[in-house]
Amino acid sequence: MSEVTLPRSRLITFRNAFFSGVLLLAPLIVTIWAFRTFIDVVGGRFRPLYEGYLPVSLQQLPFFWDVVATGVVILLVTLLGLFSNYFLGKYFLSVGERAILRIPGVGAVYSSVKQVVATFGAQNRNMFSKVVVVEFPRPGTWSLGFLTNTNQGEPQVAAGPDIWTVFVPTSPNPTSGFMIMVPRSEVIELTMSVGDGMKMIVSGGAVVPSWSGGRPVEVAK
Repeated sequence: MSEVTLPRSRLITFRNAFFSGVLLLAPLIVTIWAFRTFIDVVGGRFRPLYEGYLPVSLQQLPFFWDVVATGVVILLVTLLGLFSNYFLGKYFLSVGERAILRIPGVGAVYSSVKQVVATFGAQNRNMFSKVVVVEFPRPGTWSLGFLTNTNQGEPQVAAGPDIWTVFVPTSPNPTSGFMIMVPRSEVIELTMSVGDGMKMIVSGGAVVPSWSGGRPVEVAK
């Protein structure tokens, strides 16, 4: 019995060690593959434009020139972004944008992507100050939201004393949602970061970030 068990135990150990090695190498392999694919797609497409002007000795380094071409493309895209900050760049971009929006199907996709970028881009990254929990859309049902304002304007004062403004996004698309005004006493503030709150909403609640009180506890079903 021991003679049969010993080889089988070694086989299981070898198998477990092999899969552990695969799991360790997988992120590195995927990263290298993605980097190489990006270089081939970007730099490889431009290499035929200038390869004929290079000496024969330098043409023996295709990957090097692909990397150089990719760097040039990234630099040109960066310059385009800087140029777009000026009036002329914005004018041409707006003309191109109007043309894209008129294309059936493509315009809807472009508009949706632009809305996501505009909502959660660099200019509006501080729009949400804190993650909160409120009873919405009815008492006893809780929703995750973002505190957007505590200032007391006309709508807040008309609604009652000490009203806070909260944005409750829809899931999994957080670009739409509900702007609600809630009494401060009914707003539960969380220590969760805005980024973790957004992950939870986009995942439909599948991602529950850990917090200072410990990791999420899974309730037995």
